[in-house]
Amino acid sequence: MKCPFCGAANVSVLESRTVNDGVSIRRRRECGKCDKRFTTIEEVKRSFLWVIKKDGRREVFDKEKVKRGILRAIEKRPVSLDLVDDITDAVEMEMLRSDKQEIPTRVIGNAVLKRLKKIDKVAWLRFASVYLEFEDLSDFEKLI
Repeated sequence: MKCPFCGAANVSVLESRTVNDGVSIRRRRECGKCDKRFTTIEEVKRSFLWVIKKDGRREVFDKEKVKRGILRAIEKRPVSLDLVDDITDAVEMEMLRSDKQEIPTRVIGNAVLKRLKKIDKVAWLRFASVYLEFEDLSDFEKLI
């Protein structure tokens, strides 16, 4: 591993611990040349998940796309970014554990909604309004 700051190869590991329920390893490292510290995360390379869109198109599962949707929903809400990462990781793990290579968008959306509802009702409603394609006020009333 090379130092991301100076490019030196003399990097030592200061601390290692498991994260994400033992799925990943977080390592705190220090460069022997410039003495700067940085963190790396090791994860098993996962197989591809395909998402089946509402119109039938297929695309590769994009964890960052899920995260962007959640970030839009929590805008100006008291929800930490660490919690957003936890939700995103949990949704990804749920999809991987399903043993299916193709997952409909509704399954992913429902997994996000389930977690957001426990954390912040406003964020949950915002996400639902986009995900469920609300047309008017009656759609909000039905969901609430």
